[in-house]
Amino acid sequence: MPKDYYATLGVDKNASEEDVKRAYKNQAKKWHPDLNKSPEASDKFKEINEAAAVLGNSEKRKHYDQYGTSEGPGGFEGFDARGFDFDNIFDSFFRGFGGARSGGPERGRDLLYDLDITLEEAYKGMKKTVQFEKYDTCETCTGKGGEGVTTCAQCKGRGQVQRSQRTPFGIFATTTTCPTCRGEGEAIENPCNNCDGTGRVETDKKIEISIPAGVDNGTRLRVRNEGEAGERGTKNGDLYVTIHVKEHKQFKREGQDLFVSINVPFTTACLGGQVEVPTLDGTETIELPESTQPETIFRLKHKGMPGIHDGKGNLHATVHVEIPKKLSKKQKELLHDFEKATKKGWFG
Repeated sequence: MPKDYYATLGVDKNASEEDVKRAYKNQAKKWHPDLNKSPEASDKFKEINEAAAVLGNSEKRKHYDQYGTSEGPGGFEGFDARGFDFDNIFDSFFRGFGGARSGGPERGRDLLYDLDITLEEAYKGMKKTVQFEKYDTCETCTGKGGEGVTTCAQCKGRGQVQRSQRTPFGIFATTTTCPTCRGEGEAIENPCNNCDGTGRVETDKKIEISIPAGVDNGTRLRVRNEGEAGERGTKNGDLYVTIHVKEHKQFKREGQDLFVSINVPFTTACLGGQVEVPTLDGTETIELPESTQPETIFRLKHKGMPGIHDGKGNLHATVHVEIPKKLSKKQKELLHDFEKATKKGWFG
């Protein structure tokens, strides 16, 4: 059964040469054996290489479209790079997977830090000291890596070396990071003993960060230049602090609004009176009207959480009426009188 090269690369029959290149690059990223360790990766990679070698060559593609096979004059001879630059394609995608790079040392990595705080801390905002391990600038060589910088002899300053490998489809050339200078294009004659010429050392770092009032669960704060140091004095990465607000025993939070339950004596609910409502600033006194029903909600404006960029939310207090668990003889008598008076009022 003829092979469907278009299906293999995931393009239609009207795909342009650029479409074929783009599709091949995406499939190669997915199935290259150096990147994909699954058992079928090698066979899949051979299939997409075969498909690209045909569809990337105008003569072979024309013959394939007409006869459903790549066997034209001269037969199929593996990779035919005419009009299809495999080297450039592989150089570009290996650069994204830890392989070849150019332009010298790269910026340091960004770091992530998870920070747990209380609802009270989120309400007020505060400064917090965090501690973590990272690569920081070497103080001995101030990040330079040593003395006597020269151009790398192996890669001639490119930071990359090319490697050729014979495959069933021909010679396959890939560009990888220079092992001598690790992609930097430079070598140091007298490397720093403290950092082995990298310009950075592993350290236990402590920094103080500011947590703004109103942060919510999942808020991510960016602390510039507190990520890992780059090699040989290049720019630091950033530190990203993800906030996790602990659940509170008393308050529930929804955005900037807070919710709380208040226990009200049966008599106060009936007769009305003053009750205290807890807030994150202390307590607030509200006036309960007569005959307040259970589950009535009172809204206290601007007593909720502050916003990072705007005003405060509200506090919603839900009334829970307390029924006495034990009654004295006198209380029972009064309640019976109350019951009789209530029935008399009902029935005239």
